[in-house]
Amino acid sequence: MFTGIVQDVGRVLSREARGGDDRLLIAFDRLDSSGMNVGDSICVQGCCLTAVELRDRTFAADVSRETLSLTTLGDLTPGSPVNLEPSLKAGDPLGGHLVSGHVDGVGGIAAISGDARSTRIEIAAPPALARYIARKGSVTLDGVSLTVNEVQGATFGVNLIPHTQEVTTLGALRLGTRVNIEIDQIARYVERLLGEAASLQQPR
Repeated sequence: MFTGIVQDVGRVLSREARGGDDRLLIAFDRLDSSGMNVGDSICVQGCCLTAVELRDRTFAADVSRETLSLTTLGDLTPGSPVNLEPSLKAGDPLGGHLVSGHVDGVGGIAAISGDARSTRIEIAAPPALARYIARKGSVTLDGVSLTVNEVQGATFGVNLIPHTQEVTTLGALRLGTRVNIEIDQIARYVERLLGEAASLQQPR
């Protein structure tokens, strides 16, 4: 589990094809490497990956064909910046919201505008995800926990304060940029519970 509070922006050093999968080598600066072990989960651009190698402030992670096809990780090249967050440990503060690192879909930046010192962006989400995104609810973009400002159809808006723009990759977003979207887990459970309740009420 993660919180959507990015702790470092790393960079892709290399991408190596391995039998249809890819292995990414990622460098980092601010993560606490003393507490990292092979097998640990690290959130990379919103995707939960497993560290398979650790060396000199770098880690390697294997990315499956499914992840490459369903997220933006397939777009990464050497030099690409990536949001990083290690998994939660007992006693860690929950500053954002509970994030699984399992991307639900890929959206695109539909509009960008200034709002005082902040930036407002609109994201066109896959239509199938629109029902799970609610005004003032939580959403994760590229691993960053954000609050939804407004929703219109399959498009929703969020506000990026200067700090978020400075310490994550979201400050470099441009029109058309693809972003990984993870909906709030509560929405999944509510749908499941309501579906089961409706099925129990059906005449038999």
